[in-house]
Amino acid sequence: MSRPTPRTPADAPATPPTSATPGTSGAPRTDSALTHGLKQRHLSMIALGGVIGAGLFVGSGAGIAAAGPSIVVAYGVSGLLVMLVMRMLGEMSAANPASGSFSVHAERAIGPWAGFTAGWAFWVLLCVAVGLEGIGAAQIVSGWLPGTPEWAWVALFMLVFLGTNLAAVKNFGEFEFWFASLKVGAIALFLVLGVLAILGVLPDTDAPGTANLTGDGGFLPNGSEGLVIGLLASVFAYGGLETVTIAAAESENPVRGVAKAVRTAMWRIALFYVGSMAVIVTLVPWDDPKIVEKGSGPYVAMLDRLEIAGAGQIMNVVVLVALLSAMNANIYGASRMARSLVARGQGPKVLGRVTSGVPRNAVLASSVFGFLCVLLSYWRPDDIFAWLLNMTGAVILVVWAFIAVSQLLLRSRTEREAPSTLVVRMWLYPALTWVALAAMATIFLLMLGQPQTRDQLLATGLLTLGLATIGAVRQRRARGTGPAA
Repeated sequence: MSRPTPRTPADAPATPPTSATPGTSGAPRTDSALTHGLKQRHLSMIALGGVIGAGLFVGSGAGIAAAGPSIVVAYGVSGLLVMLVMRMLGEMSAANPASGSFSVHAERAIGPWAGFTAGWAFWVLLCVAVGLEGIGAAQIVSGWLPGTPEWAWVALFMLVFLGTNLAAVKNFGEFEFWFASLKVGAIALFLVLGVLAILGVLPDTDAPGTANLTGDGGFLPNGSEGLVIGLLASVFAYGGLETVTIAAAESENPVRGVAKAVRTAMWRIALFYVGSMAVIVTLVPWDDPKIVEKGSGPYVAMLDRLEIAGAGQIMNVVVLVALLSAMNANIYGASRMARSLVARGQGPKVLGRVTSGVPRNAVLASSVFGFLCVLLSYWRPDDIFAWLLNMTGAVILVVWAFIAVSQLLLRSRTEREAPSTLVVRMWLYPALTWVALAAMATIFLLMLGQPQTRDQLLATGLLTLGLATIGAVRQRRARGTGPAA
């Protein structure tokens, strides 16, 4: 069979959803308003840059404090789940590249209401993440410059990245490439130093053995309840990897770009996340106050314990860069998702306006919550980060569930109607897709059984139900007013 011809990204124009039959495998018409200025190297680093941020460098501290050494298991389990989800998403995105990514796939597989729900839920998640990254970065800078208000730094960061995202997408890609490269290099060096310290090879260090893994309450110091909290924290930390399939639509070769980026990003993320957690809890007692200390975090705590001169502050710089680049990537992902939804008649038309290849109104709208975080961080500087982190924990699971169901439905249709487009295939289909769905259902049940996460699950459920209801009403009205033929 001949190699499929590279295709341009496909988002439907701003017409009622009934203009195409839901569930068909034919790709929507090309949305040529967006430019294609991203290169393969940009995509690879965007895949890493969007996910290596507050959830890993800052949020992981709370996970370690709750789960203890078992946080390694939590990150391993959620890492396996996200690998399955990304494989499914990679399969669909390579077959049908679109800036709306899984929202487009859900619309084709299930119906317009599903695309509406998945897309806007993810938009909310990314907008909240923008605020989280900004607050985390502001805490670091305020630690360097005592007396400076955190809200002022959040405001400054928001203005800078609003400007970055209003510029050409090529500039955004170049920015993310270099800053994500710094993050990846720093984490790789962190892992090397950690492994050397564990082996007792570093000067003036002794091999810790299993003392920190089995002491102070053992591997599960807070029991299964702590493990569940750590699992939920790790699930949030992986959120954002989906942005690469959104960015692929603006790359030179969307099909090849998304296929390669998904394949390479999966194992790198698993190595960085699970490897980092294993190194940290082996070298640092899980109940060390520095792990959750404001302006510090588990990475800095480990380097300080190794007494490497200046390493802690250098790591703080890396963490700051990580937070800022993730903030930038999340504004980008949110704006493109909003633009795609509008292009498919799923949102206010004003957000769909594109100027010089950039959906500037969507960028502005996606940045509003970040500016709101300026006020929130001023009103509640001590607990707003944890509150926002918990509020969005279950949204990513809802998005993943839509991805899995969409892949189940679209795979068989694509094999039947356009098998040449399956350049990426889900492993052991459909068995592993069902395994992923069962894992998501299990996490939902665990959240329901925990007092700390029950309210979070309820909030996410209400958000999802509200969006689904609006989407269903819009779909019904569109069908009722659509053309007769």
